[in-house]
Amino acid sequence: MGENGFWAKLYKGLTKTRESLADKLSSLFGGAGELDDDFFEELEMILISADIGAVTTERIIEALRDEIKKEKMKTADEAREALVRIITEMMSTSEPYEPKKPTVILIVGVNGVGKTTVIGKLGNLYKSEGLSVMFAAGDTFRAAAVEQLGIWAERVGAPCVKHQEGSDSAAVIFDAVRSAKAKKTDVLICDTAGRLHNKHNLMEELRKINSVIEKEYPEADRQVWLALDATTGQNAVAQAKAFAAVSGINGIVLNKMDGTAKGGIVISICNEMEIPVRYIGVGEGIDDIRPFDATEFCRAMIKTA
Repeated sequence: MGENGFWAKLYKGLTKTRESLADKLSSLFGGAGELDDDFFEELEMILISADIGAVTTERIIEALRDEIKKEKMKTADEAREALVRIITEMMSTSEPYEPKKPTVILIVGVNGVGKTTVIGKLGNLYKSEGLSVMFAAGDTFRAAAVEQLGIWAERVGAPCVKHQEGSDSAAVIFDAVRSAKAKKTDVLICDTAGRLHNKHNLMEELRKINSVIEKEYPEADRQVWLALDATTGQNAVAQAKAFAAVSGINGIVLNKMDGTAKGGIVISICNEMEIPVRYIGVGEGIDDIRPFDATEFCRAMIKTA
């Protein structure tokens, strides 16, 4: 998809966030007289309402105050441009992921965040880029999870390794790795169980899966990505911290960005977690997932030219 198509999808997907955040910012900056304490108090309320979070909002406000003072800014337009730069820089640690050959991606996350949908969309995206893809139905504990991933595999046109419900998750990944190696598959994407209430069990399960991949497929680039539901707001940050404590997460996929007015959660995650956002889901269609780009995201969210 070309740049214009990417921009259109991202812009459309962030409509609710933009209407909540950008319109309020436009009203604030458009009517701003002096850049005084009242201005900053209102800006703080707007940012928190977009679920950017108190900690991240405080950092943004402090950085903006410093920038205004340093550059001796007098106008709201100058302050707005500074705000966009600050937020973009805050998210700049995130970058799109370029799959190596071969790559194994584990998708983790609590039930209900859309892990299976994320896997299907990622598989479709990589196939469109000319890569061969395989799925592994490693969430063997949730009813219908194996069946749902099988349906996505058919839609995408990718093989799916699966066992019976209740089987050992690591055994599924073992068979998938063997199959991916034999077929020289470029990207193997694995579903995992979405339990978080028992951290010990979750950690043990991920440890077993990682051990299988390390032993059977050491040459593969191993990625562990956390799927989050953007509509849950600050709960997504809490989930990220909980999963990061028990597994070596090196990427985040934010799903359901089109269904929330609180897209500022991306900024909060980038600020509070040292984990890059890799992709965002911006719609219900099979191709509605986009590599995360801080500059494009900020433009789409705050409606800047």
